[in-house]
Amino acid sequence: MNFATENLVFDPRIIRQFDVNGPRYTSYPTADRFVEAFDADAYRLWLGKRNIGAISRPLSLYFHIPFCNTICYYCACNKIITKDHGRSAKYLKYLAKEIALQAECLDGAHDVIQLHWGGGTPTFLSHDEMRQLMEATRKHFRLLDNGEYSIEVDPRKVDVDTVKLLGELGFNRMSVGVQDFDESVQRAVNRVQSEEETAVVIDAARAHGFKSISIDLIYGLPKQTVMGFNRSLERVLAMNPDRLSIYNYAHLPSLFKPQRRILEADLPSADSRLQILALAIRKLIEAGYVYIGMDHFAKPDDELAVAQRQARLHRNFQGYSTYADCDLMAFGISAISKVGPTYCQNVKTLDEYYDRLDNNLLPIVRGIELNADDILRRSIIQALMCHFELSIESIEAAHLIEFESYFAAELEDLRELAKAGLVRVDRDWITVLPPGRMLVRAISMIFDRYLRADRQRTRYSKVI
Repeated sequence: MNFATENLVFDPRIIRQFDVNGPRYTSYPTADRFVEAFDADAYRLWLGKRNIGAISRPLSLYFHIPFCNTICYYCACNKIITKDHGRSAKYLKYLAKEIALQAECLDGAHDVIQLHWGGGTPTFLSHDEMRQLMEATRKHFRLLDNGEYSIEVDPRKVDVDTVKLLGELGFNRMSVGVQDFDESVQRAVNRVQSEEETAVVIDAARAHGFKSISIDLIYGLPKQTVMGFNRSLERVLAMNPDRLSIYNYAHLPSLFKPQRRILEADLPSADSRLQILALAIRKLIEAGYVYIGMDHFAKPDDELAVAQRQARLHRNFQGYSTYADCDLMAFGISAISKVGPTYCQNVKTLDEYYDRLDNNLLPIVRGIELNADDILRRSIIQALMCHFELSIESIEAAHLIEFESYFAAELEDLRELAKAGLVRVDRDWITVLPPGRMLVRAISMIFDRYLRADRQRTRYSKVI
C-alpha cells in the first residue's frame, strides 16, 4: 500500500458530515471503561506472569510528573500548579517506592526499550531531581542501548544546560510544546512563549544528540485566525522538526476547570477551525512531511514514517509508537499501564497516591482484563488507526472467527461510509480511502462494542 501523503484528501463537506464525538483510541477498551474490580492484586498477578512460556516482551516505562509552574487554560492533563519544589522532592521519594514495588512483582527480564516522561511539565524537576529519578529507574531496569527515550519539554522552563543534562541521562527524543506563536492567542490561553526561547531548546537538542524532535501545535484555540496560524506554521517549519502534532482543542469546561477562563466568544467558528486545519495539512505536505494518522505528521525518514511503511506502527497512551510488542509499566498519579491483556490506572490525587504507598500497596484504582472480543476489536482498531487497512483473512486466522457473520452489524454501518467514499470494503480487505484518513477515529468507532451499546458520546471530543 502506498502511504505517500498525497493520498490524504481533505474534503470539508465530508468532514462536516462525519465529524462526531469519539475517543482517541490510545487504548481499546478506552480508559472510561475500566472497572474498580481490577485492582492492585490483579495487576501484580499479571506482572508475575510476563515470563510464562519464556516469552518476555520488552518493557516500555511511563512516568507522570504532574507539576507545572503556571496554568495553561486549554490543558486537560492531570496536573498540579505550584512553584513549591518541595512538592516534587516528596513526589520523587514516593515514585522511587512505586518503581521498587512494581519491579519486585515483575517476572522475566527487566529490559527497557522505551521510556517517556510526561506531565504536567517533566522539566519542572531540578537537575538533581532528574538525576535522582533516572537513577531510581536504572536501579531496577536495564535501559537498552538502542531504546527510544523521550521527554515532554516546556521551552519556557528549559535552558541549554538542562537539555545537555537530559542527553547525558539518556534521553534521545523530545516533544516541545508550542501550541501557537501568535501573541494574542498565547495571552488568551496564559502561555506566553517566544520563538527565540523555543529555538534555543531545539538547537540545543540537536547539538546534544537528540535523534527526533517533535513540536506540538493546537488548532481551535481562542483568538486563532487562519492568517495568524499560517504565520505560526511558517515559524515552526523554519525550525525543521522531525515530527509535528496538530491537536484539535476540545473545549469541555464542565470537565476541565481551567478551560472556564477561556471565553467561548473568542473561539474560532467551526468553519475557521476547518480552514486552519486545511491550511496546516497543505503546508506540511508541501514541506515534505508524511501524514502518519490522526494528528501526527513526520518527515519521510523519521522512525514513525518508516515504521508505518513497514507495517510496524502501533498506538499507545503516548500516541503513535514504533514498538508494538511492549508491556507498558506506568508510574505516578493517573498513569496507565498495559501488561499482557490488561490495562490499569493509578489513583489520581497525591493524597491517595501517598496513602497507598505508605501502606506498601500499588496505587492502582481501576483497570480491565480484556476478553477475546476486546482483543479482537483492539487489533482491528489498531490496524485501522495505524495502517489505514485491515486484512480480513488475517483477523479470521488470528482470532478464529468468520468475519462477515461476527461483524454483520458493523459491516452494515460501514456501507454508509463506503457510499460517502471514506472506506472500501471487499471480501478480503477493509481500506480507509484518502478522504477517510482524517476521519479514522469515526471509522474505528464502528468496531467499538462499548460505544455501540452506549450512545452517550458527549464526554469525548470531536474527531476533527
